Amino acid sequence: MAEQAVLEFLQTNEEIPDSGDFAVWVGIEHNELVNVVKSLHGFRLVDAEDIKRVKWVLSDEGKSYAVTGSPEVQFFSAVPPEGISREDLQRKVDPSVYKIGCSQAIKNKWVEMGKQYVSRKVQHVEDHVKDLLTKIQNGEDVEQKDIEDLKRRKLVTLQTWKGYSLKKGPNYTLKRTKAATDFTREQLLRGDWKDLEFKEYNFSAQGQPTEGGHLHPLLKVREQFRKIFLEMGFEEMPTNNFVESSFWNFDALFQPQQHPARDSHDTFFLQVPSTTKKLPEDYVERVKRVHEVGGYGSKGYGYDWKRDEAEKNLLRTHTTAVSSRMLYLLAQKPFSPKRYFSIDRVFRNEAVDRTHLAEFHQIEGLVCDRGLTLGDLIGVLNDFFARLGMSKLRFKPAYNPYTEPSMEIFSYHEGFKKWVEVGNSGMFRPEMLLPMGLPEDVSVIAWGLSLERPTMILYGIDNIRDLFGHKVDLNLIKTNSICRLGVH
Repeated sequence: MAEQAVLEFLQTNEEIPDSGDFAVWVGIEHNELVNVVKSLHGFRLVDAEDIKRVKWVLSDEGKSYAVTGSPEVQFFSAVPPEGISREDLQRKVDPSVYKIGCSQAIKNKWVEMGKQYVSRKVQHVEDHVKDLLTKIQNGEDVEQKDIEDLKRRKLVTLQTWKGYSLKKGPNYTLKRTKAATDFTREQLLRGDWKDLEFKEYNFSAQGQPTEGGHLHPLLKVREQFRKIFLEMGFEEMPTNNFVESSFWNFDALFQPQQHPARDSHDTFFLQVPSTTKKLPEDYVERVKRVHEVGGYGSKGYGYDWKRDEAEKNLLRTHTTAVSSRMLYLLAQKPFSPKRYFSIDRVFRNEAVDRTHLAEFHQIEGLVCDRGLTLGDLIGVLNDFFARLGMSKLRFKPAYNPYTEPSMEIFSYHEGFKKWVEVGNSGMFRPEMLLPMGLPEDVSVIAWGLSLERPTMILYGIDNIRDLFGHKVDLNLIKTNSICRLGVH
């Protein structure tokens, strides 16, 4: 309605001098007309020139006095000709009016304030302030001196009004037609494309800025660890299967079937497929025997080993399940020393808090060679952690089902000024290695640590849920710095 009114008016008139007056004449809100004018001006159907007008309008307080009268007149009117006590006058006059009215009435010499009584000094007054406020409200002119007085009393405020004057533009037409943005097969077949006005194509326009991917802090730290392993001559193990059988995850590692870690409270077991049938039978038999009665110098665990338990599928609880597979494959060929490592995701049925998640990443390294000792393990660990910038290490005896001896690894943290645990290590037990078919003089040293803990330390993150999972701040991924590991 507003758009058509503007275009039709300009067809027979040279200009619309004032959009405000035009809005009143047409009977629409000025803001609605302003939106129409901006659109018409953008498409050059009209040329719009800014108009700016300033005028004085009443404040809320001024509007109130324009109706009820100024405070001084209200105060004067409350004083009877015979006078009144101060207490009675205060009860008679509104508290919001009393103070201002009293001050102005005294200033105008209308009243006399005694210690106890208030009396009139004149019998009649004119409400000049109310008259001025009424004039301003009606759009009448008021002298600048009076405006300044009202402004000082915060009864008026200056209002800026913005509008437009309008003339025909270079693309003026009585009825705007929407420019076509597509050239379609249907338009071509009908022939109506000849009558269409097509929108100009801007060959200089830039497309939406493309945003490249960003590496997650875990990936950056993971790559640094990977480089360290490769520099030390390690070969990466394939860790692409998150689902593993209980056999490779537990039994092959000489972990008993009644161990608490194999309970559903600690491990995620699969419903479909719930079991696996693809296990190397001769090796399964040797593992069963070493669990039940021992061998290779061991007494075993002395329980009835169940095949059903070993066949259960689960989400791997550690990447050592991959190590057991790799060592078994290594044992099926003429022996040659190997150095393996892996960095990948593992799953534990744990309560989630600021330092624990149900899934996280494990870093694991192992060396398989003849005649290895605990001294070799300590030497490799010192070399490995020195490359991470951790030159001060301590080792504490520990227990693991599949390593003996076992050691927890501690490093002195310069920031915390204390020793903190950084990993676990040990030598794989003969009960694990010999059933695989590895030679008796072959030993395996291994160690592991999480990827999340060093990443949190490096990037100053104190809640693991801010680093990994669905609550991660994507801005963190975009702005995190390069990971640098090195000797401090």
